[in-house]
Amino acid sequence: MLDSKLTPRRIVDALDRYVIGQDDAKKTVAVAVYAHFRKIAQSTQDGVPITKSNVLMIGPSGTGKTLMCETLARILGVPFVTAEATSLAQTRYVNDEIEAILQRLVDKAGGDIEKAQHGIVFIDEIDKLKAGKEPRVVSGESVQHALLKIMEGSQVKLPGDTYVDTTNILFICGGAFVGLDDIMSQTHGFGFISTDNADNRRILDRLNTRVKPTDLFVFGLIPEFTGRLPIIARFGDLTREMLVRILTEPRDSIYSQFQQIFRHEGVELTVERKVFEQISEIAIEYKTGARSLRGIFEELISPILFVVPENPAIRKVGIASLFTDPVFVTDGERATGT
Repeated sequence: MLDSKLTPRRIVDALDRYVIGQDDAKKTVAVAVYAHFRKIAQSTQDGVPITKSNVLMIGPSGTGKTLMCETLARILGVPFVTAEATSLAQTRYVNDEIEAILQRLVDKAGGDIEKAQHGIVFIDEIDKLKAGKEPRVVSGESVQHALLKIMEGSQVKLPGDTYVDTTNILFICGGAFVGLDDIMSQTHGFGFISTDNADNRRILDRLNTRVKPTDLFVFGLIPEFTGRLPIIARFGDLTREMLVRILTEPRDSIYSQFQQIFRHEGVELTVERKVFEQISEIAIEYKTGARSLRGIFEELISPILFVVPENPAIRKVGIASLFTDPVFVTDGERATGT
């Protein structure tokens, strides 16, 4: 169960240490998780069944949806697994695949069924389940129907006559939903509601920017499936500044990880801000959000790390640009290049 000290604000503060930006999404998810576990506790005490509120994350690829879920599960101390909706749509045996997802959740819980039943399942690329002309083994609509029961709560039999109750498992679905903004721009807002002060106007503006169930229907999700995802968190595109912060600020940032590796070799690694800005510009050109940051950075570091362990005289390495050789300092002397 949720630690009594973990309020929505504390959850957001913990997420801030690892996830850069997406402040509105963090607040939405934090409140959803807090309410989810509080409802479970209340149901346990009162014996009243809970009405579960699963979450839908909408945003471009590489904007932090999976990372936020992983970090959230780590903060809460609950088992967590991911799955891809496209994989479910490419098999004849959807129910078997769903059972496999839950079995992985049990495995992540160390075989503890009770703990697994309070875990989190993240299903990515849910937007790919809309009806389309692409040939598939199973239609997207069929997969949506298959997911309905477990998302709402049901007993699922696993191998070995083990049953998992999904009632208290939080399901988070994510997708890019390309084209959804165009659909939203064509739907009518709530401008017909009269307002008489600034506060009401602010609330009305927020309602008008919210993704409505009808928008998701037009996109291709069936009403029953949309109804299982009442909470929607929007993720925005990452700016260059946000990408720079992702590279440098989180506790487990790629920069800090490699600084630690070099430190074990007795070497101080220094990378100038300009380098991170250049890497971020390349990532923006790739249009993959934060996904390509690690690959670009490791490509920069690999030839340097190839040399450093072979030369114990190296004490410092400095990188000022992606397009200039690194500077090596060896026992008080300066050398350039690899």
